[in-house]
Order: sequence, then structure tokens, then C-alpha cells
Amino acid sequence: RVYEDEEQWFREIFSGSRKEDAIQNQYEFLVQRMGGPPLFSQRRGHPALIGRHRPFPVTHQAAERWLHHMQQALETTESINPDTKTKMMIFFRHTAYFLVAGNEMTRQTQSVPPCKHATSKPAE
Repeated sequence: RVYEDEEQWFREIFSGSRKEDAIQNQYEFLVQRMGGPPLFSQRRGHPALIGRHRPFPVTHQAAERWLHHMQQALETTESINPDTKTKMMIFFRHTAYFLVAGNEMTRQTQSVPPCKHATSKPAE
């Protein structure tokens, strides 16, 4: 869905990755996160979501657009019961805004000079 989004700015976020890889990564991550076998970690290592998403502009606007697609995917999947769909959307929203916060945090730390009190000497 995200690769065919009507908004060019949103499609461009994904232009540097192959659709098949993105699908496999998301599938394995969700299986692992929802209590299944650690498929993602076995293949790629720790999920480290903030670090893995650092190259992408994970803004509030992008998060909302991604959540729109996740909602649409759940609505068209009849085999998932309504209670589970609600729980999944809560998880997706939490994850999306965790990444937004991580994006904002990493961008801030790149532009902030180190604290003058930070030293490599141990405290006495």
C-alpha cells in the first residue's frame, strides 16, 4: 500500500528500499512482536527500530499516513476479529509515534553541541 500511495512525498520515503524486502521485514517483525518465533532477530538482529528508521523522515505527517494504510489493511482483512484489530491499531500507533519521537530525538542530538560538563574523566 505505501509503495502505491497517492502522495508522492510519502512514496519517496520508501523509494530506497525494495518492496519485497519491506514486506518480509514487516512480516517477520510483526510475527516476532506478536509472540511468534523471533524471525526478524534471527535474520537481521535486534529490531532497533529507531536506528533502522533513522535514514527516513519519520514525521507526524508520515506516521499518520502510514497508520492510514495499516488501518485500511486491517479493515480489508476479514480473518482478524475486531478486538484484535483494535489492539493491533493501538500497537501500530504506539510504534509509529515511538519512531516519530526517536526521529526528533536523533535530529536534535545531531545539532546540539556536547555539554561543557561532559568529560572522559571519571568522577572523583
